Amino acid sequence: MKVQVRYFASLREALGSGEAVELPAGSRVADLRAALVTRSPLHAEKLGAGRAVRCAVDQLMCQDEAQPLPEGAEVAFFPPVTGG
Repeated sequence: MKVQVRYFASLREALGSGEAVELPAGSRVADLRAALVTRSPLHAEKLGAGRAVRCAVDQLMCQDEAQPLPEGAEVAFFPPVTGG
């Protein structure tokens, strides 16, 4: 399945505005994040384990990385505090 990833605030400055990612059916937010950290050393630095990063799936805040991803989902990653 394909999902669209969007980055905001300092993540956007480092990684760009976003990218499309192909994942196996039934993937969760944790699977997406694990796939993203393998893309480059910068992805690993910004999105790796232990990094404070918030996530929203289809514009709804995601509290748990076990959140399933539907086909075609828009997944946003951003730092826990962003400016207006």
